[in-house]
Amino acid sequence: MLTVGAGSDAREIAYISHSSGEPGLFWLPGFMSDMASTKATAMADWADAHGRSSTRFDYSGHGQSSGSMENGTLGRWLEEAEAVFTNVTTGPQIVIGSSMGGNISLLLLRKFLRDRPDAAARIKALLLIAPAWDMTEELMWKRFPEDTRREIMETGLFRQPSAYAAPYIITRNLIEDGRKHLLAREPFDPGRPVTILQGLQDADVPAEHTHELVKFLKGDKVKLIEIPDGEHRLSRPQDLDLLFSEIGKLL
Repeated sequence: MLTVGAGSDAREIAYISHSSGEPGLFWLPGFMSDMASTKATAMADWADAHGRSSTRFDYSGHGQSSGSMENGTLGRWLEEAEAVFTNVTTGPQIVIGSSMGGNISLLLLRKFLRDRPDAAARIKALLLIAPAWDMTEELMWKRFPEDTRREIMETGLFRQPSAYAAPYIITRNLIEDGRKHLLAREPFDPGRPVTILQGLQDADVPAEHTHELVKFLKGDKVKLIEIPDGEHRLSRPQDLDLLFSEIGKLL
């Protein structure tokens, strides 16, 4: 466990880290997902089998970490990602982000490039799986009907039905904090390879959303791989084989 924050804002962040060869793999999970998910576990197993370090963790309000989803925001989860990266990992890393984790991967790199060039230099590449960039604004707020927006603003919380597990908990604080962390289609040069895996049957993060990301990511190191029959999770055996193949190329 790693303590992040202080006083009443302190939360215990659960993580699993295996030390081995470099570069290591740093996993950022999606919204209401955790480090015990199919892809995260498979990534760690692959890293072990290939002599690579791996680190994965649960955001607050997720999995084995403390806190509640009602208090969760992109800002808090970004802070936790930075803390785990800084305090747990060593040496060069490939950052792998799934769905919301793809968004946080980009935000983490942008923050490091701006504030901590030494930490940014340790990120050798990004591998993004159905990256939900600007998720709270583009994939939530703009998609919600007026009555859902009103419920969020007036009651502070909306429980969105999910095809995967429990309802997604969408709070007013999540939406409003998300506006402080927008990529907002502004040109952004990651300065290192970025590989994106996108299912063309993804209803949660549509391919068009990822196409927009590719347009505002600058530089000549962005690679988009589309899976014609792939859905959002991309956790079938063939999807995992593709993931591992691309990790191997980045390594």
